[in-house]
Amino acid sequence: MTLDPEQLGKSKADLAEKLRELRKRAGLTGDRLAKRCNMSQSTISKIETGRKTPKLIDVERILRALDASPDAIAEVAALARMANTEWQDIRTSWRRGLDKRQTELASLEVTARDMRYFLPSMITGLLATPEYARASLDYSPGDISKTLAKKLDRQAVLYDRSRTFTFILTEQAVKWSVIPPAAMSVQIDHLVSVSRLPNVRLGVIPNGTRISRGPMNTFTVYDDRLATVETFTGRIVFQDYRDVAEHLALFALYESRATFGETCREHLSRWAEMYRRGL
Repeated sequence: MTLDPEQLGKSKADLAEKLRELRKRAGLTGDRLAKRCNMSQSTISKIETGRKTPKLIDVERILRALDASPDAIAEVAALARMANTEWQDIRTSWRRGLDKRQTELASLEVTARDMRYFLPSMITGLLATPEYARASLDYSPGDISKTLAKKLDRQAVLYDRSRTFTFILTEQAVKWSVIPPAAMSVQIDHLVSVSRLPNVRLGVIPNGTRISRGPMNTFTVYDDRLATVETFTGRIVFQDYRDVAEHLALFALYESRATFGETCREHLSRWAEMYRRGL
């Protein structure tokens, strides 16, 4: 699937129209189709009018019930996958205010139980000291005070023991010098402290570790239902179960190569000392 951000919104309307067209072509009412799919008639109606974006597995159930042709299945599956992918560009976030993005992230974090963060380039906001968090927002236009406050407020979720967090950072991410050396040592010491929380699993991948898949992007997986991928110009949100499953598999690969516990903390302490000594 080629991702064209301008087509993402249109695909939802196209999907609704195509499913409605296939149902009518099959000579079925919405109620009869709903019974074949073991769905409610109101759900079918919402899907066909674009008020509800169906998951790919629901689309597959509908297509089987309609006995759709292979060509129709391929076309609708592509539309469904596109409809379950969202592009959020950075310029729109700037116009809306980056503090609103922090509110959205906080909402995702309080509705998920198991969160996984792969960090190949920088330390994420949940793990950042105030100085690091402020510096990471330097590129942002306008007043960042509200954004910074909300970013730091989000860190309270780490102390909610009903949720689990797994963070995997490359050595590159830990060492990337966002702030002066003395402050970087404080930041890395903070990672050591967070790694001791009972519901947090923090691992690092030292330079030289052999891994077959390169670390292309920062990504986060919320439970097994949603994955977000960061780029320079925005972020992609995946809800298609195949995309989420692929990111879970990638995370498992990186997790298998990371060091955790005391070994991880030994690496972090050595890197913090490096900054304290100004090396």
